[in-house]
Amino acid sequence: MSSKENAAISQLLALLEARYALRVLWALRDGHPQTFRLLQDSVGGITPNTLNTRIKELREADLMTHGPEGYQVTAIGADLLRRIGELHAFAGKWSASQARKSLRP
Repeated sequence: MSSKENAAISQLLALLEARYALRVLWALRDGHPQTFRLLQDSVGGITPNTLNTRIKELREADLMTHGPEGYQVTAIGADLLRRIGELHAFAGKWSASQARKSLRP
């Protein structure tokens, strides 16, 4: 991997590692716009200040936008969510293996 590719991955991971960043994007995965309040409820446990900060960061990164009906992911944000969605199947397998592991004597 080139240093340019490493830098891009590092930047993306730094953005997504911020508290609640992935949850905000994940809450918008169905493609339906959400108001601030609905998005806050969808994420759960996030303060208005933190949500405002995440929205600002994700909008600056062009992963989400705000339109007349509310917040939604951009095309590139939807692409990221499709790729993250692959983790769903992996998470199920991983969780099952962890459960089996905890049952072992």
